[in-house]
Amino acid sequence: MIYLDTNIFLRFLVVPVTDQDRVWHSQATTLMEGIESGSVHATTSEMVIHEVCYVLGSRQQYGMEPVDIVERVRAVLLFTGMRFDGDEGGVFRAALDCWQSNPKLGFSDSVIAARCERAGHELAAFDRHFADLPFLQHWRPETTSTNAT
Repeated sequence: MIYLDTNIFLRFLVVPVTDQDRVWHSQATTLMEGIESGSVHATTSEMVIHEVCYVLGSRQQYGMEPVDIVERVRAVLLFTGMRFDGDEGGVFRAALDCWQSNPKLGFSDSVIAARCERAGHELAAFDRHFADLPFLQHWRPETTSTNAT
């Protein structure tokens, strides 16, 4: 099993500019082709996916729109050789779906929403953008018991 870091995703997903970028793009593409075919098994983490989404969307870096980021990242997460513990892959895909439907949310808040929805948790947050997500159960201060543990 290979653990994929942010730069492997980035070198695979973006057009190379420099000679070094072209070398890394070629190496990352070869690895990703193995993962796509299932001959190589790989995994990654929420933190890496968040960083990939952030860098791809950053105006100082690649300036991609959320819809384009979601499309590219989702495609990689669906490669035959990608492996995740438990339901992590499902959480990541649900978060990408949420972000695609609610681009102002951002990937990290989309992960929070996906985790709450999948686990049936109430979300305690003061961020107004969560109120636009009808599938979330929202915590209200008046519903908190003084005996809560």
